[in-house]
Amino acid sequence: MQRVKIMASHLSLVVMALAFALGLAALLRAGPGWVWALVPLGIGAQLLNEYNLHRFVFHLHPPRRQWAFDLLYRAHYGHHDFPTNTGLFFVPVWVALPMLAGNFLLVWGIAALSGLTDALWIAVAIVPVGGVAMFMVYEWFHMTAHLNIPKSRVATHVTRLHNQHHFRDFSKWFHVSPGGQIIDRAMGTDIDREALKTRQRIDFIRTLGMRPDDPRLIAARARFGPRFGISAAQMTQAANMKSS
Repeated sequence: MQRVKIMASHLSLVVMALAFALGLAALLRAGPGWVWALVPLGIGAQLLNEYNLHRFVFHLHPPRRQWAFDLLYRAHYGHHDFPTNTGLFFVPVWVALPMLAGNFLLVWGIAALSGLTDALWIAVAIVPVGGVAMFMVYEWFHMTAHLNIPKSRVATHVTRLHNQHHFRDFSKWFHVSPGGQIIDRAMGTDIDREALKTRQRIDFIRTLGMRPDDPRLIAARARFGPRFGISAAQMTQAANMKSS
């Protein structure tokens, strides 16, 4: 129940859950039976989307302009800065909704331009049903990885790999969903067990390679800290953090 309450308190998760429920209800009520076979395609596409968004957008080189830096701080940098803050666990709604709408229109457009019948239902099966279902799984396991609670064998495995991303090397292990490590291995962003025996925490791991007292970080903390219950003492501690 703790995890359900945390997820239900975030607008982006509520919106995405509603999109899944509406898509599923529509498909059950009026969708052609054959499009259910496309739901796994949506799941696979979302696994790729998860990896690409995390690696190539959320881990962009920190912008010099503060407004752009603040956008990425809210989207992801802040989560690395304060990884146990539940308010920073999930993507904001201004990331989730455009992603949902863009993917839906893209699939619908490709299907329609290809002359496929039931193009709209194809998009429903792939995006709000298969894709959003996988998105919710990702958010569930990501949240679980950051909570100190009893975990299943699968959740423990995901936590171990995700901790390597946060506390070993933030340029590795971009997946979070179960099974997503296949993509990391294919893309060369995994860490093998032998490397882990000698790898130490790299400098300033919490802040993605930046100095913890970088002025952009300090400004972003001051802007978002009060909104997410981050105290002045916590912000000061983050600015003074050293690698170990």
